Amino acid sequence: MKKYIIVCDHIHDEGLKILSKQDDIVMENLANLPKDELLTHLHKADVLITRSSTAINERFLESAFKDSKKLKAVIRAGVGVDNVDIDGCSYRGVVVMNVPTANTIAAVELTMTHLLNSIRRFPSANAQLKSDRKWKREDWYGIELKDKKLGVIGFGNIGSRVGIRAKAFGMNVIAYDPYINPNKAIDLGIEYATNFDDILSCDIITIHTPKNKQTTNMITNREIEKMKNGVILINCARGGLYNEDDLYDGLKSKKIAWAGIDVFDEEPATNNKLLDLDNIYVTPHIGANTLESQEKIAIEAANAAISAARGSAFPNALNLPTKTQDMPNSIIAYLELTQKLTYFASQVIDGAISTLHIFLNGQELEKYKDAFLTFGLVGSLKYSLDDQINYVNASFVARDRGVNSSVEVGHNSSPYKNLVKITLNTEKESVSVSGTVYDGHIIRFNNINGFSMDLEPKGNMILVRNTDVPGVIGSVGNTIAKHSVNIADFRLGRQDDSHEGHALALILVDSPVSADLLRDLKAIPQCLSVRSVLM
Repeated sequence: MKKYIIVCDHIHDEGLKILSKQDDIVMENLANLPKDELLTHLHKADVLITRSSTAINERFLESAFKDSKKLKAVIRAGVGVDNVDIDGCSYRGVVVMNVPTANTIAAVELTMTHLLNSIRRFPSANAQLKSDRKWKREDWYGIELKDKKLGVIGFGNIGSRVGIRAKAFGMNVIAYDPYINPNKAIDLGIEYATNFDDILSCDIITIHTPKNKQTTNMITNREIEKMKNGVILINCARGGLYNEDDLYDGLKSKKIAWAGIDVFDEEPATNNKLLDLDNIYVTPHIGANTLESQEKIAIEAANAAISAARGSAFPNALNLPTKTQDMPNSIIAYLELTQKLTYFASQVIDGAISTLHIFLNGQELEKYKDAFLTFGLVGSLKYSLDDQINYVNASFVARDRGVNSSVEVGHNSSPYKNLVKITLNTEKESVSVSGTVYDGHIIRFNNINGFSMDLEPKGNMILVRNTDVPGVIGSVGNTIAKHSVNIADFRLGRQDDSHEGHALALILVDSPVSADLLRDLKAIPQCLSVRSVLM
């Protein structure tokens, strides 16, 4: 029986040609259909290819499963999956895949275009000559890239290539990325910064990170105040990495001399107030808009769709479990526990992860060591890599980043029938967290860095380590209250011998934890460390 692949949005013709040549596949290109009409065809599909124009939401999925349960995969022809309900797909067993690297060069070159435009103002000079018919060379004195200092935030596929090209212009390049091995930058002759303030002192700053809890509003008024007068900012990555209100203020005051922006908080950004300023160049999210990039994206998406339809492979799957269909539900719960343990630990540790060690206590768990390692790696790297890490590529990504990982099985005497303990290490520190599962599905953490603690990992949390003296709980509670944040639960860790004189508190709160709240908590003299965690 032939498999059906439906193309929901426009992709390059080369991708369509590949799909149409497969003898065992029927391809329907429905990109021109109105979205309401498209919904009536979804039940035929084994695999769907989309771009950003089609929302893979609950209504879409309900339509796909209304008269059949054929749909097995959705391919997002591009990097971002903001328009895809990954949880909804996972619930229905639909694998979500993207095409993460096909537009790398296009995004790199757009960044360089914005950088060059910002120092020489080519669009404005062009407009003055062509539209106003004025020949005023004196209006267009720029600066040179040579010997200027470029700060690159995020040194992955795109950021590293921007750095290489900037060096070719004679720039001094500094990279900031706490989740990579510093040698990745150093081997390219690029300085590696461990202090974010080193980036803020640069002449030009460009950002190339995924958008997540840690990177959203990474540049605000506080960071802008530390920058040089006349700094230039570039963002061709994701909207919201620079706080747009603060960016506007900095541009308006001329603290920021110029900005080159391709991405916005809300798109299309036709009414964005940044467009009113005369010292910013903007483009409408065209990082992937080159003919070569679109062709590569279409070809990779088509080949991924064919593999998924045949069931032979799910490249770049974002939610593909590791053979969980053959596992007991009790084991699946422990795999989820392991991922939660490592995800928690990755948020309370500084620096690039160098080692992950998983200790499994319980005979039932031993058979699934490889799966535990995969889930542990996904949890460890998810916080820093977001959608770039998945169950398929976890071991490869970890190896590329120099993460040494291992699983040990023991049968120690313990009050728990089964227990998982994970340890994450960086060059700076180490963190260990353990947990178990009750009644086959209730996940609980029971120890954090040697402090016994019974908690359900969920929501917005604050982890505070403090000297064990009277009054600390009151000071912490009052500080949180001053920020109008409600405490939902307050768990205290009991001491063991290795932490005499210290205590640990895990505080569940009802709203996101702001940087200001964390700063005020850290200012309490008895607080030794303060971290925010989102589970």
